[in-house]
Amino acid sequence: MQLDGKVALITGGAGVIGRAAAQRLADEGARIVLVDKDERGLTEAAAALGPARASWIAADVTRGPSVAGYARAAFDRFGPIHVFFNNAGIEGPTAPLADFPEDGFAAVMAVNVTGVFLGLKYVLPLMADGGSVIVTSSTAGLRGAAEFVAYCASKHAVIGIMRTAALEAAPRRIRVNSIHPAPVESDMIKRLERARAGNGDPAEAKRRFVRRIPLGRYVLPDEVADLVLFLASDASRMITGSMLGIDGGSLAG
Repeated sequence: MQLDGKVALITGGAGVIGRAAAQRLADEGARIVLVDKDERGLTEAAAALGPARASWIAADVTRGPSVAGYARAAFDRFGPIHVFFNNAGIEGPTAPLADFPEDGFAAVMAVNVTGVFLGLKYVLPLMADGGSVIVTSSTAGLRGAAEFVAYCASKHAVIGIMRTAALEAAPRRIRVNSIHPAPVESDMIKRLERARAGNGDPAEAKRRFVRRIPLGRYVLPDEVADLVLFLASDASRMITGSMLGIDGGSLAG
C-alpha cells in the first residue's frame, strides 16, 4: 500500500471532499485524523472508516489556539504527520461586488485564507521530512468569478501561501501543492445552483455551470480524492509549488 504506516491530517474532514480523501488514503494504509467544526459529521466520517484507522478533533480553523491544538493532538497521538490535506473551506454569499456583505467577505477569508495559513504555521513544524501538503483551492483561484468575490479572492490568495510554503519547506523535502477542482458534486454546488437560479430553475443553473466544463459534468469527490492520493504518495516526490487542476478541461479555454 502506498501510504502504509503514514499519518494523514485532513481539515474539512466532515465534508464530501474530506471524507472521500480520508477513505482513499485509509485504503492505502494511512492512519487518518479528521478535523472540522461539525462534530456530528466528524463522528459519522470517523465511524465509516473505523476506530482502528481514524480519529477526529473538533476545531475552528480560523483561530490560532484551536489550530495549534489540533496539530499537537494529532502529533501526540500518532507522531510526525506525513500528509496534511489543508482542505477546509466555505463558499460564502453570492452577490455583485458592490452589494457584497462585508461580514460575509470577512467570514470567507477567515476560513479559506487564515485557516490555510494557520494550518501551515502549526502543522509544518510537526511534519515528517519528505511529507506532503495539499491545499484545496479551486478553478476560481485561477480566474474571475462574477458575484463570487470573496470565494474567488480567497482561492487566489491560497496560491501565494502555497508557493511561499513550498519554498520554505523544500529543505526538508516537504512538498506543498494546490489542487483546483471545477464544481464538485456536493451540497455546496447545489446551494450555488439555487442562488444563481434566483426565482428560476436550479436545473437550468446547473446546465449553465456544466456548459463551462468541456468533459460535460461536475467533478466527483472520489476523483478529487484520487488526485490527493497522488500528491500524498511518493509518486509526486518531485512535484512542489504546483497548481494541479481537476476541472474537466474548464481551465483550457
